[in-house]
Amino acid sequence: MSIPGLSAVELSGFHEGHDHELWRRLGAVPMAADDPRGTRGTRFSVWAPNAHQVRLVGDFNGWNGEQTLMERIEGTGVWACFVPGVGSGSLYKFEVLGADGSWRLKADPMARFCEAAPHTASIVHESHYAWGDDQWLWYRGERQPHKAPMSIYEVHLGSWRQGLTYLELAEQLVDYVTEQGFTHVEFLPVAEHPYRGSWGYHVTGFFAPASRLGGPDEFRHLVDALHQAGIGVIVDWVPGHFATDEWALAKFDGTPIYEHPDPRRGWHPDWGSWIFDFGRPEVKSFLVSNAYWWVDQFHIDALRVDAVASMLYLDYSRPEGQWMPNRYGGNHNLEAIELLQEVNRHLYREKPGVMMIAEESTSFPGVTKPVDAGGLGFGFKWNMGWMNDSLRYLGRQPVHRPYHLNEMTFAMTYAYSENFILPISHDEVVHGKGSMFDRVPEDEWRKFATLKAFYAFQWSHPGKQLLFMGTEFGQRREFSEERSLDWDLTSQWGHRSVHAVVRDLNRLYADHPAFWALDSEPSGFRWIDADDAHNSTLSYLRFDGDGGMIACVINFSSDPHPDLRIGLPAEGTWTEILNTDAADYDGTGDYGNLGQVVTAPIPSHGFDHSAGVTVGPLAAVFLRFSPDAPTARQATDAEADHPVPTPVTAPSPRPDARRG
Repeated sequence: MSIPGLSAVELSGFHEGHDHELWRRLGAVPMAADDPRGTRGTRFSVWAPNAHQVRLVGDFNGWNGEQTLMERIEGTGVWACFVPGVGSGSLYKFEVLGADGSWRLKADPMARFCEAAPHTASIVHESHYAWGDDQWLWYRGERQPHKAPMSIYEVHLGSWRQGLTYLELAEQLVDYVTEQGFTHVEFLPVAEHPYRGSWGYHVTGFFAPASRLGGPDEFRHLVDALHQAGIGVIVDWVPGHFATDEWALAKFDGTPIYEHPDPRRGWHPDWGSWIFDFGRPEVKSFLVSNAYWWVDQFHIDALRVDAVASMLYLDYSRPEGQWMPNRYGGNHNLEAIELLQEVNRHLYREKPGVMMIAEESTSFPGVTKPVDAGGLGFGFKWNMGWMNDSLRYLGRQPVHRPYHLNEMTFAMTYAYSENFILPISHDEVVHGKGSMFDRVPEDEWRKFATLKAFYAFQWSHPGKQLLFMGTEFGQRREFSEERSLDWDLTSQWGHRSVHAVVRDLNRLYADHPAFWALDSEPSGFRWIDADDAHNSTLSYLRFDGDGGMIACVINFSSDPHPDLRIGLPAEGTWTEILNTDAADYDGTGDYGNLGQVVTAPIPSHGFDHSAGVTVGPLAAVFLRFSPDAPTARQATDAEADHPVPTPVTAPSPRPDARRG
């Protein structure tokens, strides 16, 4: 048979595992027929190599498959047909007669658009969206992510403000993220998934944005709006496993063609889901194409790859005897490793400025090392060790913290082994773990003060930052996809100050390259004092490589330190640019530095000069070296002739910090 634009030759790349744009060949593709009139219609094609017959059903043929038989393209395992007059908006499915003699009604694995649950039909879709983000894409291509600011706001789109569509989010979410100063948003998986409680991690439609919130072009509009506001977009991508729904990928033609046939490799005991057969060439084409689809067709700036550790190890969550070694007798999943390397290599080659991010929780070597140097080829890795250690410390009573300060310093011993992102993600505020607010002991004042100090520590630590929605204002309740965030809290005492501190941290962070320019280089960081366990304080320096220096002092004790001497590498004035104990941040307001400190020739911490710094209880102070700034005494002497503004310890939080 002759199918427009489809033949055994054109499908050879699919079967060899290197078709990186599979959507151009499989699925529902509106097009013109190869006839003199150029008849418009839709070409339908699906891979079902072990099927005895495949029929197309839809609203265009009364859901009667006998009217629309599909034909096998010889030697390919692909079934196809062309239906004149069918275009965008038509509903369809495939009827697949398996080798066991049973008919199965299946959604299209390559569907670009799907019905919203509980309905399961695929929808023909042809995009006509006109993008307006050329300037952003140029900027992204010129940007060096490791030497640029990146503070990420992680969002579950369905419950940030429940009931909003993609189009409404393109106004309200964009305004909010802009006001709060985050450089990027990260969406929990947006690919189609029927069960809301999975948060998108049990996917049934890998090529379709979830239709609960709107159509594919409306999702494109959301991405476009974020880009035009200067905000990057990261999407969670889930290649490690897929949903078991019988109408989706599982045993698509009656046999396991997407999942590995051996349950020791094909079934995930933790999540009750199927695992892809990573070594099968057609599955490799499917997954590499899917990653590229989101970046190419939706202008996504980064994919955060979920549960990488579960892909890397054959014995992941499996007891002895329940896993199958690789060909060398080891526990590494060689086929999954090759797949991840190919995805990373292809996307970095084809899309300038794109980022690939691994959620990887083990010490697997070279996660962010280039593929040609033997690594996995990711750009960044979530630092799960930093997260676990710091949250453990955060949950300790202040009286016990002096004995565990190493939990806050240990991450620096491996900080440059990978390119890290420091995540406080959705996984840390669910399933009985409590909110960030709940994790902190003692009374409410100490809870809020500790959160502000902790976020200052996170923002000033080497690595990029990520916060899950709600944690930026101290949400009290655990995350639930069934309700919106508790937005009324942002105007209440304590919550408003956490909200304001995160906003101002983002602004300080963006404005001062010392916090990010040398994130991946040891020259960007130096401890002042990592051993002040008695006072539960940490002090360190950040450098930008061009003379910019910021000293950070974090006090995790409930006691103030009115004259904490710290060594400093430059003589002169250090201007206070953040004090989380300021009254404007609902702090005591009693422990500031009058806007600056001035060094004295007193050796300390290996430096020739030092200064006495005032740090409030459970507070953070940032001091920027200001070589041209007058001292407080000089300013006082010159005040009559040259009035200067009164120094302030922190910018005032605005009452309208919550937008939308």
